[in-house]
Amino acid sequence: MPEVSLTPLIDTFATLLLIFMVAAPMVQNAIRVDLPQGKSKEVGAQQELVVTMNKEGKLFFNSYPIDRASLAQTVQKALVQKEDLPVYVQADEAISYGKVIGIVDELKQAGVRYVAMSTRYPS
Repeated sequence: MPEVSLTPLIDTFATLLLIFMVAAPMVQNAIRVDLPQGKSKEVGAQQELVVTMNKEGKLFFNSYPIDRASLAQTVQKALVQKEDLPVYVQADEAISYGKVIGIVDELKQAGVRYVAMSTRYPS
């Protein structure tokens, strides 16, 4: 009776799993944003909802490009079962204060209870 050896399949699976575990954090932080400095650290254990505005003024929601018109609807859908979850705003320090406040205002009008501004801790 012939047997099928599973050892090569298990080795291949373990190798692919390791590659994905190493590559996933790099893909998550693919958006380049120079945050302004701040002396306080963020307390949250994980940042599930993040709105990012890069130097060119392009918007991203959880690392996915989004246009400003659909930002409110997308955030509302994400907050359906997690109403108390904060939304973190990461804006490049080259972006004007008025544009950042415009995004925060849109988030508040969309029903977000807690909006947190992300900064980088001085090294």
